[in-house]
Amino acid sequence: MAVRAVRGAVQLDRDEAGHMNEKVAELLTAVLERNALTADDLISVWFTATPDLHSDFPAAAARKLGIVDVPLICAQELDVAGAMPRVVRVLAHIETDLARSEVSHVYLGAAAALRKDIAQ
Repeated sequence: MAVRAVRGAVQLDRDEAGHMNEKVAELLTAVLERNALTADDLISVWFTATPDLHSDFPAAAARKLGIVDVPLICAQELDVAGAMPRVVRVLAHIETDLARSEVSHVYLGAAAALRKDIAQ
């Protein structure tokens, strides 16, 4: 079993707590499903949010999904001029038998434009 990292992102339509929870849950669910993972395979999860998001912590969505015994942390993304607005990014450290090249990184909707090189 190896330790790997999986990335992902989603762009929100608006800065509302319920909407953030919905979109982050969609992202986390896709990361788990596309990599055949369960919450038990998660080691830790980092979330970042662009500075224009204030309504909630992205990690709250993970807790609502039942990811309750995994260390989670939230941070603010760099405020870069011209960057895509209202984006939540995730970096999950996982235990898996997947080779690094087999890990599916998940960029949903418009966020796919952020990493065309690795988005699957």
